Amino acid sequence: MKKEYIFKSKRLGFRNWSEKDLIKFSEINADLEVMKYFPKPLTKKETAEFIDRLIKHYKNNGFNYFATEILDTGELIGFIGLAFQDYKTDFTPAIDIGWRLKRSSWGKGYATEGAKKCLEFAFNKLNLEKVISTCTIQNLKSENVMKKIGMKKVGEFNHPKLKMFPEYKKCICYEIKKKP
Repeated sequence: MKKEYIFKSKRLGFRNWSEKDLIKFSEINADLEVMKYFPKPLTKKETAEFIDRLIKHYKNNGFNYFATEILDTGELIGFIGLAFQDYKTDFTPAIDIGWRLKRSSWGKGYATEGAKKCLEFAFNKLNLEKVISTCTIQNLKSENVMKKIGMKKVGEFNHPKLKMFPEYKKCICYEIKKKP
């Protein structure tokens, strides 16, 4: 059975989510190492709610944090994609690029490859002028991906959704603008 992808990179396919993704995505969200820079791992119920939000986001906007698969195997490795963020900061509302990949896919260049393809989609298909990305100041691997895809640091901030988690509230923001 050939899968339908919204777009592909050299090694990855990007698609909307389905309820069939719950088990595999729950495993990723329950991994303590994957969720190291978040307040806590997600339960199966929280993952189901997240998938529902992503499906609705796609229906309303034509993009989301896409379910990301390895083309050769069809294996779901997590998400790479775009989402509207409207929490209160100096740089929001804005479209954010983000990624969360299972541990076995780390160190293979998937986040960088996928994020570059998502930026291409953002600028050429969605006609966005700017994309941001944020992470906790401790998350050096994510920050490194931001740099690799050409983003520039615009500042640090206290994330308003993480007020109750002092060890995670200090975050950084990067941005990239569409080339004229």
